[in-house]
Amino acid sequence: MAAASSSTPMLEKVDFLKLQNGSDIRGVAIGGVEGEPVSLTEPVTEAIAAAFASWLLEKKKADGSRCLRVSIGHDSRISAQKLQDAVSRGIFAAGLNVVQYGLASTPAMFNSTLTKDDLCLCPVDGSVMITASHLPYNRNGFKFFTNSGGLGKADIKDILERASKIYENFTFEDLKKLESKPADSVKKVDYMTVYTSELVEAVRIAAGNMEKPLEGFHIVVDAGNGAGGFFTSKVLEPLGALTSGSQFLDPDGLFPNHIPNPEDKEAMKAITQAVLNNKADLGIIFDTDVDRSAAVDSSGREINRNRLIALMSAIVLEEHPGTTIVTDSVTSDGLTIFIEKKLGGKHHRFKRGYKNVIDEAIRLNSVGEESHLAIETSGHGALKENHWLDDGAYLMVKILNKLASAKASGQGTGSKVLTDMIEGLEDPEFAVELRLKIDQNHTDLRGGSFRDYGEAVIKHLENTLDSNPKLKKAPVNYEGVRVSGFGGWFLLRLSLHDPVLPLNIEASSEDDAVKLGLAVLTAVKEFPALDISSLTKFVQGT
Repeated sequence: MAAASSSTPMLEKVDFLKLQNGSDIRGVAIGGVEGEPVSLTEPVTEAIAAAFASWLLEKKKADGSRCLRVSIGHDSRISAQKLQDAVSRGIFAAGLNVVQYGLASTPAMFNSTLTKDDLCLCPVDGSVMITASHLPYNRNGFKFFTNSGGLGKADIKDILERASKIYENFTFEDLKKLESKPADSVKKVDYMTVYTSELVEAVRIAAGNMEKPLEGFHIVVDAGNGAGGFFTSKVLEPLGALTSGSQFLDPDGLFPNHIPNPEDKEAMKAITQAVLNNKADLGIIFDTDVDRSAAVDSSGREINRNRLIALMSAIVLEEHPGTTIVTDSVTSDGLTIFIEKKLGGKHHRFKRGYKNVIDEAIRLNSVGEESHLAIETSGHGALKENHWLDDGAYLMVKILNKLASAKASGQGTGSKVLTDMIEGLEDPEFAVELRLKIDQNHTDLRGGSFRDYGEAVIKHLENTLDSNPKLKKAPVNYEGVRVSGFGGWFLLRLSLHDPVLPLNIEASSEDDAVKLGLAVLTAVKEFPALDISSLTKFVQGT
């Protein structure tokens, strides 16, 4: 971009680093919500896209012998088209070729860096997914990929720092270009057809090359009006499944029916009801951009969180006996027993954050410990065989493979095959998550960061527990403090991004959970900047 001139109109100052959300970029793209000013404007978006192009040129060590190519896709949000055009302009202005996929899933965007198909202009050198996952309709954001996978936190920080400099140097001429898009330079490709054909083929192979291995199965899908509606027409129906009763398949960025989120109670209630109403064999639900998923069996039993991890562990351990399953930190003690005692695997409980879990599985493999599955309770799951990509559709394909192969071998039909695989998993009778907020303006912080304050709370709790013989700290723990006792456990940790200490408690009864909560309350009430009102109410039963 050219240097700033005196004729440059004033742009609002932007703190680009505040747009970072771990390994993603997130912001407000639509106005109208009180207290949430728009932060992902078109100039900001174009600067971020140009910065990604600059970063990509460096990483690929482009020598000018060929023009790098970047694919762009988006979920169903109402700001998607505007941002797709701005991303296209920023990348094109940096001298790279642009390929637009339109409505797409996040996993498909990464896959486009691996696919070898000249007709669909693949592989691309880099990829941008425009999404904010399950956040409200006014939000949006960006995820970036190369053939090495999703970019990490350090890469995102680098890109945002570059974007800040580009933004500061926008000229009047640069801003005028925002009024027109380089339509002639943009190619449009139906990549989702290519991506879904690979999913279909995987199921057919698992069933011994049957053309319609899901014939006779009734499977309903809830896409929550996100990007996952393709799964019925482009995956399930070609495989022979009946999909009547599927719901919220049409993209609608206002999400009028429920939040597209497999962790949301209303969303899970909706897919459960669809299964029961239609007497379906299986229900499948996706988040907005299809990198997370969950299922429901024919009886209406939810297969998400610990149950989904248990099922995927059972499937993977059949294929790779003894392998290590890497999960996030809030998985249950019962899951550990199930993986290690029943399945003969190893449970490696790590930190929250899908990228943390995936990177840890990759690290374990690099030091000689075999791991084939990295999965979070949120529904993010990645397999080594699938390039460590967290792909909600691929997770469901692994489950469909099991259904299809069981039917082909005469082991039975229906979701009982899946339910039987997680028999013996101990579900907690009571589970709760409380969020203890840190007041960053409180004098008790003494000018320090919320992170330092949170760590001090955790350290104090840890020291306090040493004197309680009824509580036992986890011998191996990578995040916060995890303690077992009273027939259950709790974990207090610092949020990845926010001034919050989430407290997870699971126990065999609410009374036992209250005892665990009281042990935490006794220690943390000494920190006045910590809002313990939710914990106090829980302990007091109000």
